[in-house]
Amino acid sequence: MIESMQLLYFIAVSVALTLLPGPDILFVLSISVSQGKKAGMATASGLCTGLLFHTTATALGISAIVYRSALAFTVVKYAGALYLLYLAFKALKESGTLFSSFDVKETDVQLLFRRGIVMNILNPKVSLFFLAFLPQFVSTGAGNVPMQMVFLGVVFLAQALIVFFLVAIFAGLIGSRIMQIPNAGKYVNWAKAGIFSVIGLELALSDR
Repeated sequence: MIESMQLLYFIAVSVALTLLPGPDILFVLSISVSQGKKAGMATASGLCTGLLFHTTATALGISAIVYRSALAFTVVKYAGALYLLYLAFKALKESGTLFSSFDVKETDVQLLFRRGIVMNILNPKVSLFFLAFLPQFVSTGAGNVPMQMVFLGVVFLAQALIVFFLVAIFAGLIGSRIMQIPNAGKYVNWAKAGIFSVIGLELALSDR
């Protein structure tokens, strides 16, 4: 449906955008440093699974409805901000703890996966980003437009998952070094709480 050169250009732009400091990559980074690469990869998987929701919403035009409705946008935005502040509070309660990648249990992996999904779905700016970004690479003469947008969304998801996994592995290695420092767990979790709070407040104060 999409020409190979156009697809390669789309992938290159997508990777560059994914690497920019944003809520998702900062979320993966903080989880990976504080709880290890396995936890970071679980979080990344959840975030990217949440992208399926935004891809579908964009293809069906739901994102456009959210963009036009000030009430819908505000409700989703504040729900996402409150969720992030809740995660910041949880991080502060863990102030004396630092987990290694070998300590993350299956239940923790499932919880982090679900958190990633919820965080992404409750960020309306992701839908608005897809609404603005994907149509630029859609060709009206190349067939079914919604299917093209779904295809591009899946490609974006795949590259984001690879980038986030690499970030999780790298940050997990850094976290394992930090973990050897006495009382490091307290400071790492304070930093994680700070990151979650900043992301949540930024989301709460953002406009469409």
